[in-house]
Amino acid sequence: MSPDHPEVIAGKIIDNIGRVLVGKKQAAELCLVALGCGGHLLLEDVPGVGKTMLARSLACSLGLSFNRIQCTPDLLPSDITGVSVFSPQAGTFTFRPGPVMANIVLVDEVNRATPRTQSGLLEVMAERQVTVDGQTYPLPEPFMVVATENPIEFEGTFPLPEAQLDRFLMRISLGYPAPDEEAAILSRLEKEHPIKTLQPVVSPEEVNRFLQAARDVFVEESLRDYIVELVGRTRHHPALAVGASPRGSIALFQAARVLAVLRGRNYVLPEDIKYLAPFVLAHRLILTAEAQARGEKGFQIMQEIISATPVPTEEALNA
Repeated sequence: MSPDHPEVIAGKIIDNIGRVLVGKKQAAELCLVALGCGGHLLLEDVPGVGKTMLARSLACSLGLSFNRIQCTPDLLPSDITGVSVFSPQAGTFTFRPGPVMANIVLVDEVNRATPRTQSGLLEVMAERQVTVDGQTYPLPEPFMVVATENPIEFEGTFPLPEAQLDRFLMRISLGYPAPDEEAAILSRLEKEHPIKTLQPVVSPEEVNRFLQAARDVFVEESLRDYIVELVGRTRHHPALAVGASPRGSIALFQAARVLAVLRGRNYVLPEDIKYLAPFVLAHRLILTAEAQARGEKGFQIMQEIISATPVPTEEALNA
């Protein structure tokens, strides 16, 4: 296979991230899916499992600019977007960019920020621009927000509103490492942290080639109908008060095309859609009060919907 093939480019990035994060190949792959879609990623898990390192190692591997925003209850929207500062010498206001002006922005512990500050991210994530004092400033391309979130039962957190959750292409969890993986982590940290020596493994041209590759991926008509059927079933499930919107359909469609690129194909398979659907749709669902009382989760309900939805047959795909 040609070294400039998008699958090879993605493999180099995933392997390089693996130098820092042990046993998290799936998370690295899903990060690239979000980046390839031009989407944003929400990492929800307990502290200390590598959420911050995942974002940093992704930026390092791609050679892209990286900034981190540590969310606290006293963080203001202007601390994210930037402010206009008056210069007495020039007699004018000068825009001082905020940390959001980077290719990959880590918003650490986003649910520790107040709702006002969380809403300040909406224009940034949806419009890829910031507006300060009536002046609009475009964000660099590519642009991706990687937000981390502690489980809501931790103290000092504010639930993310549904509109904010819907801005994220996917929500994933890293989980605890297996015992042998945790032992490997200790060995790697014996001298210095691997992130300190991590270098870019792809050129800007290769990054652009990867980002453009999904545009040429074919999605058969029956698979488009399959996506619509999956999303439609979330709107009528008895455990759900609100299902996924058309934005969820679009997100799943785009994510499946990028995943096909990562797996060396120029066409989407039903397995791509089934694999991605829980990550793309579960956080967009609002459970009924009864379902929440039973302890049901959106990810679990999505798996039930996938199991109950007929998959397009080979005859339909070849029709």
